[in-house]
Amino acid sequence: MDTIFFVASKVIWALISPDSLIVLLGVSAWLALVLGWHKISRRALALCAFLLLVIGFLPVGEWAISPLENRFVANAALPAQVDGIIVLGGALAPYHSQAWNQVQLERGADRITNFLYLANLYPSAQLVYTGGSGAVTEQEYQEAEIARILFDQLGLSQRAIIYESESRNTFENALNTKRLLSPGADDKWLLITSAFHMPRSIGVFCQQDWPVQPYPVDYYSKKGDLIRVDFNFVENLANLNTAIKEWVGLIAYRITGKTSRLLPGDQNYCGAAQPG
Repeated sequence: MDTIFFVASKVIWALISPDSLIVLLGVSAWLALVLGWHKISRRALALCAFLLLVIGFLPVGEWAISPLENRFVANAALPAQVDGIIVLGGALAPYHSQAWNQVQLERGADRITNFLYLANLYPSAQLVYTGGSGAVTEQEYQEAEIARILFDQLGLSQRAIIYESESRNTFENALNTKRLLSPGADDKWLLITSAFHMPRSIGVFCQQDWPVQPYPVDYYSKKGDLIRVDFNFVENLANLNTAIKEWVGLIAYRITGKTSRLLPGDQNYCGAAQPG
Protein backbone atom coordinates (compact mmCIF):
# COMPACT_ATOMS: atom_id res chain seq x y z
CA MET A 1 0.00 0.00 0.00
CA ASP A 2 2.87 2.40 0.79
CA THR A 3 4.34 1.75 -2.68
CA ILE A 4 0.99 2.47 -4.35
CA PHE A 5 0.73 5.73 -2.40
CA PHE A 6 4.29 6.67 -3.35
CA VAL A 7 3.86 6.00 -7.09
CA ALA A 8 0.39 7.60 -7.22
CA SER A 9 1.67 10.76 -5.52
CA LYS A 10 4.41 11.13 -8.13
CA VAL A 11 2.08 10.58 -11.09
CA ILE A 12 -0.66 12.89 -9.80
CA TRP A 13 1.82 15.66 -9.00
CA ALA A 14 3.34 15.44 -12.48
CA LEU A 15 -0.13 16.23 -13.87
CA ILE A 16 -1.31 18.95 -11.47
CA SER A 17 1.86 20.93 -10.71
CA PRO A 18 1.65 24.61 -11.75
CA ASP A 19 4.39 24.30 -14.36
CA SER A 20 2.69 21.26 -15.90
CA LEU A 21 -0.67 23.06 -16.00
CA ILE A 22 0.86 26.03 -17.81
CA VAL A 23 2.40 23.73 -20.41
CA LEU A 24 -0.88 21.85 -20.82
CA LEU A 25 -2.75 25.11 -21.31
CA GLY A 26 -0.31 26.22 -24.01
CA VAL A 27 -0.48 22.88 -25.82
CA SER A 28 -4.27 22.85 -25.52
CA ALA A 29 -4.48 26.33 -27.06
CA TRP A 30 -2.35 25.16 -30.00
CA LEU A 31 -4.36 21.96 -30.52
CA ALA A 32 -7.64 23.86 -30.37
CA LEU A 33 -6.31 26.27 -32.99
CA VAL A 34 -5.26 23.40 -35.27
CA LEU A 35 -8.70 21.82 -34.89
CA GLY A 36 -10.42 25.09 -35.70
CA TRP A 37 -11.78 25.62 -32.21
CA HIS A 38 -10.79 29.27 -32.20
CA LYS A 39 -12.88 30.36 -29.23
CA ILE A 40 -11.48 27.62 -26.99
CA SER A 41 -7.98 28.36 -28.28
CA ARG A 42 -8.25 32.06 -27.42
CA ARG A 43 -9.55 31.32 -23.94
CA ALA A 44 -6.82 28.77 -23.17
CA LEU A 45 -4.17 31.12 -24.53
CA ALA A 46 -5.56 34.05 -22.52
CA LEU A 47 -5.56 32.00 -19.33
CA CYS A 48 -2.02 30.80 -20.03
CA ALA A 49 -0.82 34.38 -20.61
CA PHE A 50 -2.59 35.57 -17.46
CA LEU A 51 -0.88 32.91 -15.33
CA LEU A 52 2.50 33.71 -16.85
CA LEU A 53 2.11 37.40 -16.02
CA VAL A 54 0.78 36.85 -12.50
CA ILE A 55 3.46 34.32 -11.60
CA GLY A 56 6.16 36.40 -13.24
CA PHE A 57 5.41 39.69 -11.49
CA LEU A 58 3.88 38.66 -8.16
CA PRO A 59 5.37 36.44 -5.41
CA VAL A 60 2.34 34.14 -5.38
CA GLY A 61 4.53 31.21 -4.37
CA GLU A 62 5.69 33.09 -1.29
CA TRP A 63 2.09 33.93 -0.42
CA ALA A 64 1.30 30.22 -0.45
CA ILE A 65 4.45 29.10 1.35
CA SER A 66 4.57 31.78 4.05
CA PRO A 67 1.76 30.29 6.22
CA LEU A 68 3.66 27.00 6.28
CA GLU A 69 6.96 28.63 7.18
CA ASN A 70 5.37 30.55 10.05
CA ARG A 71 3.80 27.54 11.80
CA PHE A 72 6.94 27.08 13.90
CA VAL A 73 9.12 29.85 15.28
CA ALA A 74 12.58 30.27 13.81
CA ASN A 75 15.59 29.97 16.12
CA ALA A 76 13.58 28.71 19.08
CA ALA A 77 15.37 28.25 22.40
CA LEU A 78 17.30 25.00 22.41
CA PRO A 79 17.50 22.58 25.33
CA ALA A 80 20.73 22.24 27.28
CA GLN A 81 21.13 18.66 26.11
CA VAL A 82 19.53 16.47 23.46
CA ASP A 83 19.71 12.74 22.84
CA GLY A 84 19.80 13.03 19.08
CA ILE A 85 19.49 15.15 15.95
CA ILE A 86 17.62 14.05 12.84
CA VAL A 87 17.89 15.74 9.46
CA LEU A 88 15.47 14.82 6.69
CA GLY A 89 16.76 14.22 3.17
CA GLY A 90 16.15 16.74 0.42
CA ALA A 91 19.42 18.65 0.51
CA LEU A 92 21.50 16.45 -1.81
CA ALA A 93 21.27 15.33 -5.45
CA PRO A 94 22.19 11.61 -5.39
CA TYR A 95 21.98 10.99 -9.16
CA HIS A 96 24.16 13.95 -10.12
CA SER A 97 26.52 13.25 -7.23
CA GLN A 98 27.20 9.74 -8.49
CA ALA A 99 27.28 10.77 -12.15
CA TRP A 100 29.99 13.39 -11.50
CA ASN A 101 31.64 11.57 -8.60
CA GLN A 102 31.26 14.72 -6.50
CA VAL A 103 28.72 15.66 -3.84
CA GLN A 104 26.06 17.94 -5.33
CA LEU A 105 23.81 20.06 -3.09
CA GLU A 106 20.17 20.87 -3.77
CA ARG A 107 18.09 23.92 -2.92
CA GLY A 108 17.63 22.72 0.67
CA ALA A 109 21.34 22.82 1.53
CA ASP A 110 20.52 24.81 4.70
CA ARG A 111 19.48 21.48 6.21
CA ILE A 112 23.09 20.32 5.96
CA THR A 113 24.72 23.49 7.32
CA ASN A 114 22.39 23.62 10.31
CA PHE A 115 22.89 19.91 10.94
CA LEU A 116 26.63 20.58 11.18
CA TYR A 117 26.03 23.52 13.50
CA LEU A 118 23.88 21.46 15.86
CA ALA A 119 26.26 18.49 15.67
CA ASN A 120 29.02 20.76 16.99
CA LEU A 121 26.70 22.27 19.60
CA TYR A 122 25.77 18.82 20.93
CA PRO A 123 28.93 16.69 20.62
CA SER A 124 27.40 13.71 22.45
CA ALA A 125 24.10 13.61 20.51
CA GLN A 126 23.26 10.74 18.20
CA LEU A 127 23.22 12.03 14.61
CA VAL A 128 20.80 10.68 12.02
CA TYR A 129 20.45 11.36 8.29
CA THR A 130 17.29 9.87 6.80
CA GLY A 131 16.66 9.87 3.06
CA GLY A 132 16.68 7.33 0.26
CA SER A 133 15.40 8.17 -3.21
CA GLY A 134 12.24 10.10 -3.98
CA ALA A 135 12.31 9.07 -7.65
CA VAL A 136 10.15 6.28 -9.03
CA THR A 137 12.78 4.89 -11.41
CA GLU A 138 16.09 5.71 -9.69
CA GLN A 139 15.86 3.94 -6.35
CA GLU A 140 19.51 2.87 -6.56
CA TYR A 141 20.64 6.48 -6.04
CA GLN A 142 20.17 6.92 -2.29
CA GLU A 143 20.68 10.28 -0.67
CA ALA A 144 21.89 8.98 2.69
CA GLU A 145 24.83 7.29 0.97
CA ILE A 146 25.88 10.62 -0.56
CA ALA A 147 25.48 12.22 2.87
CA ARG A 148 27.90 9.65 4.26
CA ILE A 149 30.54 10.77 1.74
CA LEU A 150 29.86 14.46 2.44
CA PHE A 151 30.12 14.17 6.21
CA ASP A 152 33.35 12.19 5.93
CA GLN A 153 34.74 14.97 3.74
CA LEU A 154 33.65 17.58 6.31
CA GLY A 155 35.39 15.84 9.18
CA LEU A 156 32.51 14.03 10.85
CA SER A 157 33.93 10.55 10.29
CA GLN A 158 34.63 10.23 14.02
CA ARG A 159 30.99 10.85 14.97
CA ALA A 160 28.52 7.97 15.19
CA ILE A 161 26.05 8.85 12.44
CA ILE A 162 23.14 6.61 11.51
CA TYR A 163 22.24 6.66 7.81
CA GLU A 164 18.71 5.57 6.93
CA SER A 165 18.64 5.08 3.16
CA GLU A 166 15.42 3.18 2.40
CA SER A 167 12.78 5.88 2.89
CA ARG A 168 11.15 7.43 -0.19
CA ASN A 169 9.02 10.13 1.45
CA THR A 170 8.42 11.92 4.75
CA PHE A 171 6.17 9.20 6.16
CA GLU A 172 8.86 6.57 5.60
CA ASN A 173 11.50 8.94 7.06
CA ALA A 174 9.71 8.86 10.42
CA LEU A 175 8.65 5.21 10.27
CA ASN A 176 12.04 3.79 9.30
CA THR A 177 14.02 6.06 11.62
CA LYS A 178 11.92 5.11 14.62
CA ARG A 179 12.38 1.43 13.83
CA LEU A 180 16.16 1.93 13.71
CA LEU A 181 16.43 3.96 16.92
CA SER A 182 13.59 2.79 19.21
CA PRO A 183 13.65 6.16 21.06
CA GLY A 184 12.62 6.29 24.71
CA ALA A 185 9.54 8.20 25.80
CA ASP A 186 11.62 10.83 27.62
CA ASP A 187 14.33 11.22 24.99
CA LYS A 188 14.85 14.66 23.48
CA TRP A 189 15.34 14.76 19.71
CA LEU A 190 15.72 17.69 17.34
CA LEU A 191 14.30 17.50 13.83
CA ILE A 192 15.81 19.56 11.00
CA THR A 193 14.01 20.18 7.74
CA SER A 194 12.92 23.08 5.54
CA ALA A 195 10.49 25.43 7.27
CA PHE A 196 7.73 24.88 4.70
CA HIS A 197 8.07 21.12 5.22
CA MET A 198 8.11 21.20 9.02
CA PRO A 199 4.31 21.07 9.64
CA ARG A 200 3.90 17.85 7.65
CA SER A 201 7.06 16.37 9.16
CA ILE A 202 6.02 17.10 12.73
CA GLY A 203 2.55 15.70 12.01
CA VAL A 204 4.08 12.46 10.77
CA PHE A 205 6.43 12.10 13.74
CA CYS A 206 3.55 12.82 16.12
CA GLN A 207 1.49 10.13 14.41
CA GLN A 208 4.40 7.78 15.15
CA ASP A 209 4.21 8.84 18.85
CA TRP A 210 7.56 10.56 18.62
CA PRO A 211 7.34 14.22 19.79
CA VAL A 212 10.56 15.59 18.30
CA GLN A 213 11.41 19.28 18.67
CA PRO A 214 11.30 21.21 15.37
CA TYR A 215 14.30 23.17 14.12
CA PRO A 216 13.05 24.76 10.86
CA VAL A 217 15.56 26.07 8.32
CA ASP A 218 15.72 26.95 4.62
CA TYR A 219 13.15 29.75 4.35
CA TYR A 220 11.84 30.79 0.91
CA SER A 221 9.48 33.70 1.64
CA LYS A 222 10.82 37.21 2.21
CA LYS A 223 9.44 38.02 5.64
CA GLY A 224 8.03 41.53 5.82
CA ASP A 225 8.18 42.03 2.05
CA LEU A 226 5.42 39.86 0.62
CA ILE A 227 3.53 42.70 -1.06
CA ARG A 228 5.72 43.66 -4.00
CA VAL A 229 5.90 43.64 -7.78
CA ASP A 230 9.08 42.54 -9.50
CA PHE A 231 9.66 40.22 -12.43
CA ASN A 232 11.30 36.96 -11.37
CA PHE A 233 9.40 34.21 -13.18
CA VAL A 234 11.79 31.31 -12.55
CA GLU A 235 12.05 31.81 -8.78
CA ASN A 236 8.36 32.65 -8.40
CA LEU A 237 7.33 29.51 -10.30
CA ALA A 238 9.74 27.35 -8.28
CA ASN A 239 8.32 28.71 -5.01
CA LEU A 240 4.77 28.17 -6.23
CA ASN A 241 5.55 24.58 -7.20
CA THR A 242 7.09 23.95 -3.79
CA ALA A 243 4.17 25.52 -1.93
CA ILE A 244 1.39 23.78 -3.86
CA LYS A 245 3.18 20.43 -3.62
CA GLU A 246 3.46 20.81 0.15
CA TRP A 247 -0.19 21.82 0.60
CA VAL A 248 -1.27 18.84 -1.52
CA GLY A 249 1.02 16.62 0.55
CA LEU A 250 -0.49 17.89 3.80
CA ILE A 251 -4.01 17.12 2.61
CA ALA A 252 -3.06 13.69 1.22
CA TYR A 253 -1.22 12.73 4.40
CA ARG A 254 -4.14 13.80 6.57
CA ILE A 255 -6.70 11.92 4.46
CA THR A 256 -4.60 8.73 4.55
CA GLY A 257 -3.91 9.00 8.29
CA LYS A 258 -0.18 9.55 7.96
CA THR A 259 -0.18 12.76 9.98
CA SER A 260 -1.78 13.58 13.32
CA ARG A 261 -3.17 16.96 12.23
CA LEU A 262 -3.67 18.82 8.97
CA LEU A 263 -1.44 21.74 9.96
CA PRO A 264 0.57 21.28 13.18
CA GLY A 265 2.01 24.40 14.78
CA ASP A 266 4.05 25.52 17.75
CA GLN A 267 1.40 25.06 20.43
CA ASN A 268 0.79 21.50 21.64
CA TYR A 269 1.54 20.02 18.25
CA CYS A 270 1.57 16.42 19.57
CA GLY A 271 -1.29 16.93 22.01
CA ALA A 272 1.16 17.72 24.80
CA ALA A 273 3.50 20.50 25.78
CA GLN A 274 6.32 21.21 23.38
CA PRO A 275 9.51 19.37 24.36
CA GLY A 276 12.38 21.55 25.45
